[in-house]
Amino acid sequence: QLQLVESGGGLVQAGDSLRLSCAASGRTFSNDTMGWFRQFPGKKREFVAAIGWSGRSTFYADSVKGRVTISRGNAKNTIFLQMNSPRPEDTAVYFCALKRDDVYVYALSISEGDYDYWGRGTQVTVSS
Repeated sequence: QLQLVESGGGLVQAGDSLRLSCAASGRTFSNDTMGWFRQFPGKKREFVAAIGWSGRSTFYADSVKGRVTISRGNAKNTIFLQMNSPRPEDTAVYFCALKRDDVYVYALSISEGDYDYWGRGTQVTVSS
């Protein structure tokens, strides 16, 4: 069973940078998409960013575009979310997710229901 483990969350001040990591314990495949979602208190999880297996394809939510960067490690089973100048409104629990497809899918999914594996989440708190 594939497991995803997030790390790197914590308390940061607005304007500081923060990098989240997610490591997949099992094998990843070339059709896998990985992504980040976040959840505000009392709200449903929302899409943040996604990345294809090669790392060349990325997609961002409008709310974070230009402020975060998703990337993939050389081993392909690790992804990162670099948050530059986070804002207090970015305070949330951040989840890593993996979508497994049998064939290559060009479009990166932003839908929570499309993802097959989830981490437990890491809290990010941005103070003003």
